[in-house]
Amino acid sequence: MPLSTSILLTIALAPLAGCLLAGFLGKPIGRAGAHSVTILGLLVSCALSFYVLYQLTAGGAPVYNQNVYTWFEIARLNVSVGFLVDRLTAMMMVVVTFVSLLVHVYTIGYMAEDPGYQRFFSYISLFTFAMLMLVMSNNFMQLFFGWEGVGLVSYLLIGFWYKRPTAIFANLKAFLVNRVGDFGFLLGIAAVLYFLGTLDYATAFAGAPSLVGKTLALTTHVRWDAATVICVLLFVGAMGKSAQVPLHVWLPDSMEGPTPISALIHAATMVTAGIFMVARMSPIFELSQGALSFVMVIGATGALFTGLIGIVQNDIKRVVAYSTLSQLGYMTVALGVSAYAGAVFHLMTHAFFKALLFLGAGSVIIAMHHEQDMRYMGGLRKYMPITWITMWIGSLALVAIPFTSGFYSKDAIIEAVGESHRWGSGYAYFCVLAGAFVTALYTFRQMYLTFHGKERFTVVHDHGHHPEHRDDHGHHEAGVMHQTPHESPWVVTLPLILLAIPSLLVGFFTIGPMLFGDWFGPAIHVEEANNVLGEMGHEFHGAAAMALHGFLSWPFALVVLAFVIQTYIYLFNPGMAGRIRNALQPLYQVLNHKYWFDAVYYVVFARGGVALGRLFWKAGDAAVIDGALVNGSAGLVQRIAGGVRRLQSGYLYHYAFAMILGLILLLGGFWLAGQ
Repeated sequence: MPLSTSILLTIALAPLAGCLLAGFLGKPIGRAGAHSVTILGLLVSCALSFYVLYQLTAGGAPVYNQNVYTWFEIARLNVSVGFLVDRLTAMMMVVVTFVSLLVHVYTIGYMAEDPGYQRFFSYISLFTFAMLMLVMSNNFMQLFFGWEGVGLVSYLLIGFWYKRPTAIFANLKAFLVNRVGDFGFLLGIAAVLYFLGTLDYATAFAGAPSLVGKTLALTTHVRWDAATVICVLLFVGAMGKSAQVPLHVWLPDSMEGPTPISALIHAATMVTAGIFMVARMSPIFELSQGALSFVMVIGATGALFTGLIGIVQNDIKRVVAYSTLSQLGYMTVALGVSAYAGAVFHLMTHAFFKALLFLGAGSVIIAMHHEQDMRYMGGLRKYMPITWITMWIGSLALVAIPFTSGFYSKDAIIEAVGESHRWGSGYAYFCVLAGAFVTALYTFRQMYLTFHGKERFTVVHDHGHHPEHRDDHGHHEAGVMHQTPHESPWVVTLPLILLAIPSLLVGFFTIGPMLFGDWFGPAIHVEEANNVLGEMGHEFHGAAAMALHGFLSWPFALVVLAFVIQTYIYLFNPGMAGRIRNALQPLYQVLNHKYWFDAVYYVVFARGGVALGRLFWKAGDAAVIDGALVNGSAGLVQRIAGGVRRLQSGYLYHYAFAMILGLILLLGGFWLAGQ
C-alpha cells in the first residue's frame, strides 16, 4: 500500500510542534512540560519513521514522490514543498529521529540544573524538524531551506551558553565558515536551474545525461564541463556543512555548546547532511570523473590529517570531535570512489557509535563536575561501570574491531578505495589505511586516560566552602573535586545502552543488503564502470565470513599495533608519553596548532577583512565619497559663491563701471563680427 501524505507530514511537523510549545509556552508548562512535549513529538516522529522504513522494505510500498504545497510559480519554474521518500530517505529519517529522541531523553539529566532548560529543548526539536525537511525534500529549494535551517539552529545551539565569550566566538565562526560553503552550494543550485531548467529532483536526474557535452564559458578560450561545475559547487556546500578540509575549522570549536548538541549535530545529523546530499545527487556526480576525484582527495586528506590532531588533544570532547572530522573524511572518500552506498552505510553506523561516544563523554563530564581535561581523570571505571562499558563498545566500533558495526562500514570503504582506479585513489588508499592506525591511537589513549590507570583527581570534602580550591573565575581547579565521581542517572545511562546495541549489531545484519544487495534501488545511481562495490560483492560471502577475514587484514593489524603501543604507554609506562612528546616536539607543535589553519584564517580573513574595511573606509568613504564628492562639491560651490559675492559690492560706481565695460565688449564683438 502507498505511503500516506498525512503520515509524512506528521513525521516532519511533530518535532516542530514540540519546539513551538516548549519555546512559547515554556514558563506556563514548566520544565517537565517542556521536555514532555518535545520528547512526545520525537517519539511520534521516530515511531512513524520506523513504520515508513518497514513499509518500504517489507510492506511493498512504492517510492513516494509528491508535492504537498506549491510555494510559487514563475513561467515554467514551479517551487513546491514536497517529499521524496525512498529507502535512502527512510533510513536517514530513522537515524535522525532515533538519535534525536535519545538525545532528548539524555538532555533531561545533562541540563537538569541549567536555567535555559526549556529553551534548549525548543532548539533541539527545531533542529530535528529542519533536518527532516532536508532529508525528505524532493526539490533543491526545500533542500536549501533545510540546509540553512540546520545551520541557523546550530548557531543557536553552539552559542547556547551566550555569556561565555568562547561560545559566542565558536558559533560565529561556525556560522561564517558555513556561509562560505553555502555560497558555493547556492551557486550549484543556480547552475542546476540554468542547465537543467528545474529544481525538482526527479526531473533534474532524468535530464542529467543532457549535461554531457555542455560547457560553461568563463572566457572566450576557457570552458568548463557543466556537470563538473555543478558537482564541485554542490560539494563546496558539503565541505562547509560536513566539515571537510579546508572548511573544517568550525567543528572542533563547536564543542563549546552543551554535550547533547555535540551528539546531535556532529554524530547523526548536521555534519552528515553533506554526505547524504552527494549520495542523493549521484546521477549528476557520476557524470564527472574530475569532480569525483576532487571529492575523494579532499575526503582522504581529512580522514588522515584531522585524525592526527586528535592524538594531541586533552579535552575529552575535542578528541571525539576530531574523530568525527576523520570519519567524515572516510565517508567523503567513499563518495569519491562511487561507493555511495558505502558512504551512507558508514553514515548510519557512525551515527550510533559516535553519538554514544559523545554522550558517554558527557556522562564523564557530569561525574567530574564539568571537568573536561583527561589529564585530571583516570580510574573512573570503578565509579562509572555503565559509562565505561558502553564507551568501550563505541570505541571498539570506532576503531573497527571485526564484528562491530564500525568494522563492516569502515573496512568496506578501505577495500572500495583499494578497488578504485580513479585518479588520486593511491593517495586516498594510503590515507584511509594510515587513518585506521591513527584512529586507534587517539581512541585507546582517550579510554586509558579517562577510565584506567591511577586516579589523577583529588576529592576534597569541603562542601564547596573553601575558595582556595577555585580559580580566578570561580571554577574548581583542575583535578580538585568536592564529591566522589559516581554513575550518571538513568536518563543519561539508558540512551548509552540503547546506542551501544546498534553500535555492536546493526552492521552485521545490514551490510549484505545495503552494500551488496542493491537495497537502495534507484535512490543511488552508479555507472557500471565505476561500480567498485559490485566488484567487492563477488568476494562477499556473508557478514560472519567478512569479519573472520578481517582478523587477517592490514587495518586490523594496525589497530592491534596501536593498542599494544597505547597499552604499554598509558598502563605500564605513563612517563613515556611526555618523553615521546619532547622527542617529537616539532611534529607536536604542528598538530597542537592544528596546522595553523585557524591562525592563517584569522590573519588573512579576520584581520585582513578588518584591514580591508578600514582601507575602504579611509580611502573610499572618508577620502573619496565624503572628502571629494560630498564635502568637495559643497566646498566648490562655496568658493564659487564667495567669488560671485564679491561682485555685489553695493557701490554705484562699481555697477556703472561694469555696464561701461560690458558695452565696450559688446561693441567690440559687433565690430569683429563685421570684419
